[in-house]
Amino acid sequence: MNSLYRPPADNGLDIRYLDAHLIVLNKPSGLLSVPGRGEDKQDSLALRVQREFPAARVVHRLDMSTSGLMLMALDAQAQAAMGRLFEQRAVDKRYLAVVAGLPQPQQGEVDLPLITDWPNRPRQKVDQVQGKPSRTRYQVLGYEQASDTAQVQLVPLTGRSHQLRVHMMALGHPILGDELYADTRWRDAAGRLLLHAERLGFLHPVTGEQVHIACPAEFR
Repeated sequence: MNSLYRPPADNGLDIRYLDAHLIVLNKPSGLLSVPGRGEDKQDSLALRVQREFPAARVVHRLDMSTSGLMLMALDAQAQAAMGRLFEQRAVDKRYLAVVAGLPQPQQGEVDLPLITDWPNRPRQKVDQVQGKPSRTRYQVLGYEQASDTAQVQLVPLTGRSHQLRVHMMALGHPILGDELYADTRWRDAAGRLLLHAERLGFLHPVTGEQVHIACPAEFR
C-alpha cells in the first residue's frame, strides 16, 4: 500500500447542515479527517473547516478513504454533548457500500470482536479472545449480476476502527477499492473505497429538535 498522501483538491467546503452549534460536512474520499503525523499529512477536513470556522471542534472521524457525513461542533458545550451521544450510540449512522458478491442472507447482523493487528497496523482483525465487542447491521439494497457486486446499507452498532470494512471482509464480501482488506481483484475494481457515510440522525443537544441529514453517495 502506497503511504504517500495525496489529498483531493480543496474546492471549498461541502456543508450539508449548519446552525449556531453544529456543522456537518461531506468529506471527500482520500482526505484525512484530522491532521496525521508529519508535515505532509496536515491537510485534513478539520483544518479546512477551521479556516472558515475557527471555533470548529472535531466530534468523530471517518477513515481517510471513506467519504460522507462528518459532524463537528462550533463550541465546547456542543462538542461535549455530541461526544456523549456518539458514546451512547444515540446517533443514527448509516453507510452505503458496494461489496463483492451477494451476501446471504441478504440482511442480518455481524457480531465479531475486533482488535488492532499490531504487526500490520493500521489493519484490524477479528479476535474472539481479546477483541472488543463489535456489531454491524447490514441489508442488501441491490445486486448487479454482470459485475457480481451488491449495494449494501451498513449500520454500525458499535464504533470500532475499520469496523465496517473488516466485518464485510469477514463475511467474504469485501468492499470494492479497499486497499487494506480486499484481494487484488476487488481492490482494483474501483478507483477508491466504495464506502460512504450517507445518513446522520440525532436529537440536537441544544435545541432538542430531531435532526436528519442525508448525503447520497456519488457511486450509488
